[in-house]
Amino acid sequence: MDIVKPARVRFAPSPTGHLHLGGARTALYDYLLAKKTGGQFVLRIEDTDQKRLVPGSEAEIMHGLRWLGIPYDEGPDIGGRYGPYRQSERRDIYAEYTRRLIDSGHAYYCFCTPDRLERVRQDQQKQKISPHYDGTCRRLDVDEARRRVINGERHVVRFKTPKEGTTTCYDLLRGKIHVENQNIDDYILVKSDGLPVYHLAATVDDHEMEITHVIRGSEWLPTFPLHTLITRALGWEELQYVHLSVFLKPSGKGKMSKREAADLMKDGYSIFIKDMELLGYLPEAVVNWIALMGWSYDDHTEFFTMPDLVDKFSLDRLNPSPAAINFTKFDYFNAVHIRNLDIDELARRLLPYFESAGVAVSFDKLRQIVPIIRERITTLDEAPEMTAYLFKDTVDPDPEALIPKGMTSRQASEIIQHSLGIFEEMDRINLETAEPIIRELGEKLGFTASQTFWVLRVAITGQKVSPPLFESMEILGKESSILRLRKALQKLDEV
Repeated sequence: MDIVKPARVRFAPSPTGHLHLGGARTALYDYLLAKKTGGQFVLRIEDTDQKRLVPGSEAEIMHGLRWLGIPYDEGPDIGGRYGPYRQSERRDIYAEYTRRLIDSGHAYYCFCTPDRLERVRQDQQKQKISPHYDGTCRRLDVDEARRRVINGERHVVRFKTPKEGTTTCYDLLRGKIHVENQNIDDYILVKSDGLPVYHLAATVDDHEMEITHVIRGSEWLPTFPLHTLITRALGWEELQYVHLSVFLKPSGKGKMSKREAADLMKDGYSIFIKDMELLGYLPEAVVNWIALMGWSYDDHTEFFTMPDLVDKFSLDRLNPSPAAINFTKFDYFNAVHIRNLDIDELARRLLPYFESAGVAVSFDKLRQIVPIIRERITTLDEAPEMTAYLFKDTVDPDPEALIPKGMTSRQASEIIQHSLGIFEEMDRINLETAEPIIRELGEKLGFTASQTFWVLRVAITGQKVSPPLFESMEILGKESSILRLRKALQKLDEV
């Protein structure tokens, strides 16, 4: 399956909703194949189903691809020599190829009304026959059909599928696929509004745009033979097709669908790219995660950057088996990629989340904070809450929380009193100057380091769990740290 020539690939979403994991994975594999071979990655918007268009969806798709680090070489907003890149703007092109199919006897006009088609469908169901078009207009005289069209009679155009023999098409991932022609319906190619359906438009566009490889979801496998027949009817060279594996629910039971999105959001997860950005996930982690849902480099390598993927990607390592969506793995990848960012870059990425949380923080202050939270956050949106104590004038710890298990309030007070005496004599509080002395203090007083640090941590942060104690005190500064310890001492005196 090695590819020598530059590949021209296309991602062709319908702007009928949010960009989701399946679409992002398809776009990623397209991009990787194009970059691996020195080819081009094309964005084409398949908007012929005008009734289902969602305002803003096209812009969201473009933003999502750029956020993920999957830029396209040609597309609606940047142009290219094969445009237009919106199918709604290519109507004349489709009309020409429709005429060719009709003239060559590979397609025909159909005047059947929706009421008639519904009656046929119901009769077939009663007879326990798979619903299909019964071929009434297939038998019409071509000249008569053209006269009816000229007279303005409402119609569609259907493909005249051969009723004998077998159609064999080839998928790079699944091999040869054989289908008896009698089992392929006379699918509609052009709707009554004059716009083509996906089957015709995608086939025409792939040829016109000189696409070499089509990577798409396995939901298109049932109509793959139709696309092959259209290609052959027009006398074109057949493309290389890859139909990717389906995504299963996290349980592994059943195909993942957009309907589950609301339930996932309750747990802080989503299958939509726009939500992942809001939830604090890194685009690098999304790319790493989805790359491995249907592809692998070997049986042990998991961490990949985009340059790694471009270097190592190949179609022959794709897997057709369904892939369960594992959000625990996603969290793992996100944490690993967070740690892979340098201090300045992580601070830059965190800044919008602090702003969104209403926390006024400078970039320099964030640079101080990053080292104490980089190993502790899984998503970027956790940072403001985790470090909220650093942006308050004071904290109000629960007196009971100040007393670790196995200690009394008097003993906790003793730790704070002695610590205050030490800190007040210091020019600057940090890990190197404070940690050894406070550890030694605890030992002298007969307490473990865990007990000693617990008391001080709750006093300084107001939290039982927080980023490192002495690093936090360094960021707060000596004066603020001492004020918090004195307040905690007052709290303990009230117990």
